[in-house]
Amino acid sequence: MDEKVLNIIINHNKALTYDEIKDNLTLEERDDLSNSLERLIKDLKIRVTNKGKYEKFNDKSFKVGVFAGNKKGFGFVIVEGSKKDYFVSKENVGGAIDGDTVIIKVLDEGKKEAIVKSVSERNLSKTLVGEFYVKDGKNFIDLDNDKLNIVVEIPKEYSMNAVSGHKVIVRILNKMDNTNYYTGEVIRVIGHKDDPFVDILCVAAKYHINDVFPDGVLEEVKNIPSEVSESELEGRRDLTSQMIFTIDGDDTKDIDDAISISKDGDKYVLGVHIADVSHYVRPNTSLYDEAFERGTSNYLANTVIPMLPHELSNGICSLNPNVVRLTLSCVMEIDEKGNVVSSEIFESYIKSRKQMTYKCVNSILEKGEIPEGYDEYVDDLKLMDELSNIVRKNKIAKGYIDFDVDEPKIITDDDGVAIDIQKRYRGRGENLIEDFMILANESVASTISYMDLPFVYRVHGNPDDDKLKRFLSFISTLGYKINGNMKSITPKTIQNILSQLKGKKEYPIISDMLLRSMQKAVYDTVNIGHFGLASRFYTHFTSPIRRFPDLTVHRLIRTYLFDHKINGETVKYFEGELPLIAKHSSEREKAAVSCERDVDDMKMAEYMESHIGESYKGIISTVTSYGFYVKLSNLVEGMVKIDSLEGYYTFDESTYSLVSKKGKRFRLGDEVLITVIGTDKSKGLIDFIVGDKNGDKKQKSEV
Repeated sequence: MDEKVLNIIINHNKALTYDEIKDNLTLEERDDLSNSLERLIKDLKIRVTNKGKYEKFNDKSFKVGVFAGNKKGFGFVIVEGSKKDYFVSKENVGGAIDGDTVIIKVLDEGKKEAIVKSVSERNLSKTLVGEFYVKDGKNFIDLDNDKLNIVVEIPKEYSMNAVSGHKVIVRILNKMDNTNYYTGEVIRVIGHKDDPFVDILCVAAKYHINDVFPDGVLEEVKNIPSEVSESELEGRRDLTSQMIFTIDGDDTKDIDDAISISKDGDKYVLGVHIADVSHYVRPNTSLYDEAFERGTSNYLANTVIPMLPHELSNGICSLNPNVVRLTLSCVMEIDEKGNVVSSEIFESYIKSRKQMTYKCVNSILEKGEIPEGYDEYVDDLKLMDELSNIVRKNKIAKGYIDFDVDEPKIITDDDGVAIDIQKRYRGRGENLIEDFMILANESVASTISYMDLPFVYRVHGNPDDDKLKRFLSFISTLGYKINGNMKSITPKTIQNILSQLKGKKEYPIISDMLLRSMQKAVYDTVNIGHFGLASRFYTHFTSPIRRFPDLTVHRLIRTYLFDHKINGETVKYFEGELPLIAKHSSEREKAAVSCERDVDDMKMAEYMESHIGESYKGIISTVTSYGFYVKLSNLVEGMVKIDSLEGYYTFDESTYSLVSKKGKRFRLGDEVLITVIGTDKSKGLIDFIVGDKNGDKKQKSEV
């Protein structure tokens, strides 16, 4: 609707009155015209003239962005599409606070300086998280987000009987005069700050991730059976006699996918069988609406906040062993070169033979050791491993990029306290499942794409040329020259860069930097392909328990392939609905990733509290004008502040290093010995100083 209104205004090449715009719309569209005009004005697409007419907004010095505040008063505005953020001095903030959507006027494009002209959407319209306390007989909230330079007072009648030390979620009620004082109400008491898992729930609440399901959802769940009935099996293909099993982590309870394999001559027949969540979670229900709002399950340290209630995620939808479950199957025929030569997608039901773990599967495939209870599955697992190797070799030949970036695994005790941090291991079992899920996702995406119907794709755009040039410039400062054609950037170009740098001491840092220079994968209805996977067609089909886009893809498959509802009305409906689903799903995924990162940082700081005073070797992972970060062997990162260094240091941006007047240099990728001197769990910060300040006896290479 907004695009249509904008095109009407642009195509007339003159300012239009409200009625003139209305005359170009259908009766149905006219009802939303006022809202559409308001949105276009807020997004700086159009403006209102002095005569009350609407015309295209052409002043490029005005931009819309999100304000990222600093507790010192200044901030930056993040404008979509801009390669750098705009700096806003304390004097030019114009009342904006962290998270606000603002309109800025650019003062100096070269220096990226701007002034906030107005706040178009106040961040305080959402909920905030903080600690309840009492001062001088009044109730206040100490907000977790210290970038919000406001004071929130809670009237007694809106306190929900919270007491000092309670962590709470609050909603802002009113602004008091022209000050930074607000009144608010407590809408939920999360728990006392020292209670188990409250720290994780507070981080989740910051990103509007709710660990409690609404009453309406729980009521609907009561009507969902715990077992599959005979009537639900009608019209589905019976696969219960086939050797089908699952492979997941040791603690996995929400099992989305199962696999099967056979060989027909020189061709492999791979079955990927996915939980049919769309059978239970249907549109126009509270369960569906809540799944849409959440967008994804959240895995925070050893805590899971699911997209669906446990009765579904761990129960009737989960492909648990030795019980009948409803599935959507994608069965593919794959040649000896790893190409899918044919595929079939159909409704089915299975009975998984075994819930396998990666650890046990890796024991078989990597060590030749057979754990108890796995004997009858060894031949199938070896055949799967054989196919996986063929498929992976084929993927790499096409340009599949493996950044090989390490991920932390945080181990907590029963109270959620971090007691260990390890590198997450990826073995042949993990690779096998990844390879097979990618094949299924590609097969489903290509099937619907060739039908030319509305769909939700998982897309990954080409890397930004400027970011890649900066990365290659940085590589040259380390003394490395990349051979090959850098003018035409393809997946094989990135693959070539990584292969030439593999084995260098800075490789873990370099591959992480290269990954960050790439665009982020998102959901979209327009298929531009997936650069990182070197795939023309890609979607997310294999995790409908955990991700709403996958659930949507299942719904589309059922509509198009099983119910055969392919008509103008259906196409028009999904053309209107799917862009919103794709956009919202991308936003919720981004929030989930940020939340997971914050929880990891918090738990790492918590873990390192018991290691203050100890010394370790690490690698410099980031260098800034105010210090540098050091990454330890367990992936914990801490900061060495520039003022803690002996001597006077300056930041050399061209070489990503801090250099002293005497020529001593701390450069990205250098190994350095540090001592832990402090932590701040609430902010997820760890402080290091250079050197071993306690003697060699306490020096360690691993945490």
